[in-house]
Amino acid sequence: MTNKLLWLDDSRDPMKNDWLVFSPIGRNVDTYWVKSYNEFVKWIIENGLPDGICFDHDLGDYKIDKITKQQIHQEKTGMDCAKWLVDYCLDNKLQIPKYSIQSSNPSGKENIGSLLENYKKFFIKE
Repeated sequence: MTNKLLWLDDSRDPMKNDWLVFSPIGRNVDTYWVKSYNEFVKWIIENGLPDGICFDHDLGDYKIDKITKQQIHQEKTGMDCAKWLVDYCLDNKLQIPKYSIQSSNPSGKENIGSLLENYKKFFIKE
């Protein structure tokens, strides 16, 4: 049976430009490309956890706040997906799948990685 990779990214096609270099489970995998929080959640609920997940942080459109001049995401981000994943794994007493983060957003990448590593550190299987 081929391993399953869930690729979360709104713009990068995992089958082009060698993006599978980010796969935490290798390149010879069945790859499922989801582009939003809702697609991510739906895929896992319908299929269970994949063997590996690749995270992007910035999903979809954003606007610039007129006062702070910071980006405000119109849609949920890869961090929202990671938080949902942690809750799902906690509720079902599951370990986080192998993962990597291909996001070009440095702080988003760090936040997702910290969240998932902290879960892995404190996960106790009953």
